[in-house]
Order: sequence, then C-alpha cells, then structure tokens
Amino acid sequence: MPTTALKLFRETFPEVMRFFTLNAMRRELSGCRSVLDLGCGGLSPTSLLRIEQSTAVDGFAPLLEAALKNHTHTEYHCADVRTIDTIFQPKQFDCCVALDLIEHLSTEDGLALIRSMGKLARRKIVVFTPNGFLHQASHEGDLQEHLSGWTAPQMQSLGFKVYGMLGHRGLRGEEHRHRIRPRALSGVAALLTHLAWTSRHPDVAAALLCVKELS
Repeated sequence: MPTTALKLFRETFPEVMRFFTLNAMRRELSGCRSVLDLGCGGLSPTSLLRIEQSTAVDGFAPLLEAALKNHTHTEYHCADVRTIDTIFQPKQFDCCVALDLIEHLSTEDGLALIRSMGKLARRKIVVFTPNGFLHQASHEGDLQEHLSGWTAPQMQSLGFKVYGMLGHRGLRGEEHRHRIRPRALSGVAALLTHLAWTSRHPDVAAALLCVKELS
C-alpha cells in the first residue's frame, strides 16, 4: 500500500465510514482528468484517486506544506479560497471539489464559493460537509472554526444530488466525535445505520456528499 494510503488509513481507523465516502468520491470523479481541490488540507482523500492533474488550494500554509511533503497533488497554491476566480480560468478543470470546507465560511461566502466552483469546472462540482451546523473551534490560526451549517434540502435547492454519509447524525457530537464508547461500537452503529437508512436519507445523516452535474 502506498505511503500516502497508509497515512490516510492510520488517520481514519477505526473510522471505517470514511472509506464509504472515499469510494463514493472515486465513483463520482471517474473520468475526471483534472480536479481542483479547495481547502485540501495536508492529506486530502483525492490523493488516493489517481487523478492525472490535481491542483491543491489551501489558505493555511502549514497544511499546504504538509500536502506538498505528502505528494498529494500535482500543483499547489497557498491562497484564500474566496479568490479562486482571480487565480484560475473559467472551465479550467473537469471537476472542483470542496471537502470539509464550506462550513468554515459564512453562508454568503459559501454560496459564492459554490458559484465560483461552477464557473471553473466543466463537468461537475463535489462538496462534502457536515449535515447542519456542527461546532468546531480554530486553533493557532488554522482556519478550522465552523461558521455555517448546510442541510440536505438546502443543497438540493442549489441543484445538488445529496448522499448521506458517516451514519446517523445522532451518533456524533461536537467536531463529529463519536458519542458512543468504545469507538469501535460507535463505528459499527454508524456502518449499520448508513447501510440501512441514512445513505438514502441524507436529512438524518451525519454528513453530506453533494454532487452537481454541469454537463
């Protein structure tokens, strides 16, 4: 298994549900040769999807440096994601993705970002976000504070197809931490609820994977 894959596995185990999200992203990004990854962080899941040309953008320099060290993308930009219209050309990418990003923006800025993604992508845009507002604070300027919450009906009204992720939202508290202990038991509960119900009923899921086709 590649080094990057090992690092991602260690970060997510025993959070098995993350791999359902990764598999869904693999399906949605199939055939996309160029991807713009906004708010990429230091170890983006897109690094496991074998994308021919992947461009990373993050506003927190230490995270972008970690991404560079982990060889997660083919190109890197340290920039405010709200300025991507001034950095890239219209329809420059097959797909634009924002994973765990828009909740760190105000609702107004989040909507503006979605519009910008729609201008830069040729085929589709993909957004992953908690279902509703989920408290999270920032530490040492890492831009991790949550400023907004997004729901399935809201994203559907914006033209997205929405999938429920990470199991039932009632299983998680602040910062998506498991409520049930031990964590392995909570992971099993999340898996069962995902398979039985929440993947098809995103309004009760812990997180949302939102896909908007552009062509």
